[in-house]
Amino acid sequence: MSKPTQSENIAAKLILEDHMRGMLAKNANQTYKPWKNKFAPSNPHSPFGDFPAEKMTKTVKPVKRVPDYETSQAATKLDFYTLKGNGIGGRSTSLNPKKEFFSAPKPTSGAFSKRSIVASEFRRFYDRGDIPVRVDQQGSVMKVKWKSSPEQLDYHHYLPIFFDGLREKIDPYRFLAIMGTYEMLEAGGHKILPVIPQLIIPIKTALNTRDPDIIQITLKVLQKLVQSGEMVGEALVPYYRQILPIFNLFRSKNKNLGDKIDYGQRKQSNLGDLIQETLEIFEQTGGDDAFINIKYMIPTYESSTIN
Repeated sequence: MSKPTQSENIAAKLILEDHMRGMLAKNANQTYKPWKNKFAPSNPHSPFGDFPAEKMTKTVKPVKRVPDYETSQAATKLDFYTLKGNGIGGRSTSLNPKKEFFSAPKPTSGAFSKRSIVASEFRRFYDRGDIPVRVDQQGSVMKVKWKSSPEQLDYHHYLPIFFDGLREKIDPYRFLAIMGTYEMLEAGGHKILPVIPQLIIPIKTALNTRDPDIIQITLKVLQKLVQSGEMVGEALVPYYRQILPIFNLFRSKNKNLGDKIDYGQRKQSNLGDLIQETLEIFEQTGGDDAFINIKYMIPTYESSTIN
């Protein structure tokens, strides 16, 4: 099992994945633009913020109302060369099969549907210049440049903000939030354990978006979190009831490939396998009470340590 490290630069791989999706969309005569996501919050109008509301031009399209008489069958125009029997009336008998009555489509619960993403606190703090981090563009691969080392930061203040930015879909917010979270977890040590209760709401908010891309990133960050220090996995056990319901919902999301080969296994994009791997890490790092709490929320889970 490979552990994500700083050298892998997971956020940079997401940027390459967006370019790949754009290229594949062109082959299918479609367009893919990550910033045009109807669920993600919109970007500001300029680097200096949004324009004043009184300066914005309002374009109101007039609503075209169709009169009632235009929609009636009597007002329907017939073509000049209409064949006999193809008009509105005139044929009393027909050999065509009887039309079935209209039946409403079956209702869907929408359990796997994506939810709208609320703008994160990370976006607000970054736009205001209160996050001590920026993008380093000096090489072929983007990196994170800290204004002060992560060891010197106040983890009670900054770590929840970085976790809140995990649900961002647009760069540079997504890149900085993911890479900043990884580097803070690597350098945190004993500072991470007291901050666990403050991380639950950002984690739960990211999972509740039900966006597969956001869930994948959140699962990888959770694996890094419980392995970042002693007692961190055990401190997360009381909060399984807030985190694991989404695990139980997407646990069956596996790719049915038959006898084919999934060449994208290195990306860890299969939600079912990633959730199973995360649950096993939770059980291994959560102590004696981890399995019974996981089993309570996910009844189909089988232990990886108990024979």
